[in-house]
Amino acid sequence: MLLAYLLFLAETATIVVASLLFLAWSPWGRKRSKGPSLQIIDLGQRLEERAVQVLRQRLPKKQAKALCKKRQKARQQRDKEDQQGCLYVIDFKGDLRASAVETLRQEIDVLLAARQERDQVCVRLESGGGMVNTYGLAAAQLLRLREAGMKLTVLVDSVAASGGYMMAAVAEHIVASPFALVGSIGVIAQVPNFHRWLQEHNVDFEQFTAGKYKRTVTLFGENTDAGRNKLREELGEIHAQFRDLIGRYRPRLDLETVATGEAWLGERALELGLVDELATSDAWIQRAAETQKVLALQFSTRTGLAQRLGLKAQQVWDGIWTPPLA
Repeated sequence: MLLAYLLFLAETATIVVASLLFLAWSPWGRKRSKGPSLQIIDLGQRLEERAVQVLRQRLPKKQAKALCKKRQKARQQRDKEDQQGCLYVIDFKGDLRASAVETLRQEIDVLLAARQERDQVCVRLESGGGMVNTYGLAAAQLLRLREAGMKLTVLVDSVAASGGYMMAAVAEHIVASPFALVGSIGVIAQVPNFHRWLQEHNVDFEQFTAGKYKRTVTLFGENTDAGRNKLREELGEIHAQFRDLIGRYRPRLDLETVATGEAWLGERALELGLVDELATSDAWIQRAAETQKVLALQFSTRTGLAQRLGLKAQQVWDGIWTPPLA
C-alpha cells in the first residue's frame, strides 16, 4: 500500500514538473512583455483623501465639510504657487545582482526629461549589497541626478549596507530610521571547493585558461596559494575604490573608523556621520507633502514564466558561486 502511494506521488511530481517546463518554453511562457508601464501617484493627494475620510467619520457633517473644503483650498493654492518645486519619490529594492538597476535607469531618464527648477528626488532604498559592478552602476545612475542639479535624498528604513550604502553615499542627504542597518563598507568573495570530494570519487576536473590569472580560485579544481593571494589583492583594490567613492561624496567621514566592513544601527550611524538625519521614510515624506507636491514614480514590467524560472535558477547559482560583493 505504501509503495503504491509513493509511486503515485512520484508520478504526480513528474507531471507537475513536466507541465511547468512545458509552460516555460511554450509560446505562453515565452510571451513577450508589452514594455514597462509608468505609474505616477500623487502621495500628498492620496494622504489628503484618506485624511478626509477620517474627518468625515469623526466630525459632525457640517464641521467636517467646512474643514475639508478649507484643507482642499489650501492644497490647491500651494500646488498653484509651486514655490518649492516637486519632490519625486522612487524606490530601489536591491538583490544580489542589483537587478532593479534597469528600472532605476528608466525612472531617472524620465525625471531628467521632466525636471523643472527646484525639483528634488528621494529614493526609498533597501539593500544589503551585492555584485560590485552592478551596484557601482546603480550609484552612477543616481549621480546623474546630482550632476543635473536635482537635490538627491536617500531614505533608509531597514538596510543600506555594502553596495546599498555605496548607492546611498552619493546622495546629498541620507535619512535612516533608528534601527536601520547602515554601512558595511567592505568587499567579500566566497566560493565552495569540491576538489577533495571529486578526488575521493575518482572524478577528474580539467580547466583550460589563457592568461596567468584568468581564474584565481575555482569550484572544482585545486586552489593554489598564488590564486588565493591574487584574489585577496583584487578585493583590496576594489575596497580601495569603494573607500575613495565614499570619501569623495562624504568627505567628513573618518574612513579608518567606518570602512572596516562593519555595519551600525541608525543612531550610531548618525554619530559616525554615515547618515544625516533619523526618521522613517513615511514621516519624512509626510512632512514634505505639507509644503510641496510629492509624486511617486514606478515602472512595472510583466515577465513571462520562462524568464521567472530563469531568474530563480540564476539565484540558486549566485548562492553557490559568489563573485566579489560590496
